[in-house]
Amino acid sequence: MKTLAIMGAGKGLGLSLAKRFGQEGFQVALVARNAVKLQDMVNELNAVGIEASYFTADIYSKEQIEQAITKIKEKYGQIDVVEVSPVPSNYPPTSVLELTIENARDAFEGFAASSINVVNTVLPDMLTRQEGALLFTTGFSSIHPFTMMGNMGVGLGALRNYITNLHTELLPKGIFVGHRALALYISEPGTGKVNDPDVIADMWYQAYSEKKVWEEEYPQGITPEALLSFNESLN
Repeated sequence: MKTLAIMGAGKGLGLSLAKRFGQEGFQVALVARNAVKLQDMVNELNAVGIEASYFTADIYSKEQIEQAITKIKEKYGQIDVVEVSPVPSNYPPTSVLELTIENARDAFEGFAASSINVVNTVLPDMLTRQEGALLFTTGFSSIHPFTMMGNMGVGLGALRNYITNLHTELLPKGIFVGHRALALYISEPGTGKVNDPDVIADMWYQAYSEKKVWEEEYPQGITPEALLSFNESLN
């Protein structure tokens, strides 16, 4: 049985990803800070027959990330797919004109540094097996800068650069690196629209299964010029 580890798991996209991959026979390891929410998610997954466990870790802590991944491997043997969608929480999105070293560093550590720590911990085993997948869910400003997302852009831009280099290096080594930059706010599940986390989870499972397109904006083809009207149409 394959194992999916979700780093930064929440009750929106994280739970939907767990259900979608779980339906395909994956066992699921959920990693985040809030043990109560994680246990609720595990209960919901177990209730529909999906093997799942949670492991607490702060994305800002290299040691906690390493400990969580070690515990996952102790329980499930190996990690086959990792989905990374960290959300820095110490500062809100900040205009580029209000950028400081503090809020820029926080975004870098929350997005890029945390992802580097995750990859450095799981990648050696994947390289040994010459298989595995690293999936990164980010925001639209990872590809298209926005002045009002100045601090987030610093972290997301660095993360996207890292993901791109990972893709180049790991593709010939049998490891799939996927990146989807979401141009929307995720809704509650059940709407059936493109911002429904269940729909996004379906997209991710298809991307993982086909391994044809490593990076895309989501929805496919969305442009910065169309972003505002597109999101208004979802309300």
